[in-house]
Amino acid sequence: MKRVEGMGQRATNHLSDDELVRRAKGGDLTAFDALVARHYERVFALAFHLLGNADDAADATQEAFLKAFERLSQFRGDAAFSTWLYRITVNVCHDWHRRRQPVPFSQLSDEEGEAVSWAEATEPDPEEEWQRRERREAVQKVLQQLPDDFRQVLILCDLQGLTYAEAAKVLGVPEGTVKSRLHRARHAFKDLWERWHRERMASPKRPKGGEQR
Repeated sequence: MKRVEGMGQRATNHLSDDELVRRAKGGDLTAFDALVARHYERVFALAFHLLGNADDAADATQEAFLKAFERLSQFRGDAAFSTWLYRITVNVCHDWHRRRQPVPFSQLSDEEGEAVSWAEATEPDPEEEWQRRERREAVQKVLQQLPDDFRQVLILCDLQGLTYAEAAKVLGVPEGTVKSRLHRARHAFKDLWERWHRERMASPKRPKGGEQR
């Protein structure tokens, strides 16, 4: 892509994604920089939840934006730019997981019934800070034990706040598949979360502050 003189960041703040994409396709790198700045935090958050590691997430985020830049000419505008970018990010993270050989997960729950709000597990704990940190780390560990399909749909719908239709476009599957997959993923997360809680309750409690053993 040939560099052309672009507008400053302030001048691009009011522009829509579509307009920034149009300018970036024309060679305005400032416009693409504006797209990166606008979407970086959400892309990084998506990568972090998918990979469970900040360093890997930072590298995956950089790779996702690089791929988006390289494929920008292929973006037709059929979906929102953010949806297209999330799909690239999900695919990048999927490749990272394949290289890392994640822990297999075999105990899936197909039970029918009321959907479980797994995200409640991330609510602040009223106890000490180390317990809140432990809880957040446990959520990430549980997420990493889920199959890619389950982890992706949970993060997109319950953490990123995408609608079923938006998640379907990101994942390239029918909307009905997103709904059924999300139902099963919530139950799978609940099973693993309850197992973690039982193991935590059965293990010796850590001493607080300056308490002696």
